[in-house]
Amino acid sequence: MTLQLRRNAAPIRMRNYGRIVQDMIAYACTVKDKSERESLEVYIAQCMRQRNLVWNRDQEAGLARVKEDIIRLSNGQLPCTSALFEQLMVQPNQSLNGSKKKKK
Repeated sequence: MTLQLRRNAAPIRMRNYGRIVQDMIAYACTVKDKSERESLEVYIAQCMRQRNLVWNRDQEAGLARVKEDIIRLSNGQLPCTSALFEQLMVQPNQSLNGSKKKKK
């Protein structure tokens, strides 16, 4: 399967995430396979979580906001109810790559 990228002339809806996240959500809405769609939801949520941490330092409130923003940007087409997504929401303090950063 090849991904065809086109230049999107639509304005960026949420500047803190950028156009690439908006385009990823638009692509995920077109995917028919349920398991691939759920894994895309989790990947997009991880990307949004990283970008949200740059703008906001409140991590736990950020996770709930990421879920709301995915639903809003997808116009309700991505409900974010998969078990993988819920696992991401339950473990907010776990880093994305599994390593822990040392505090100085």
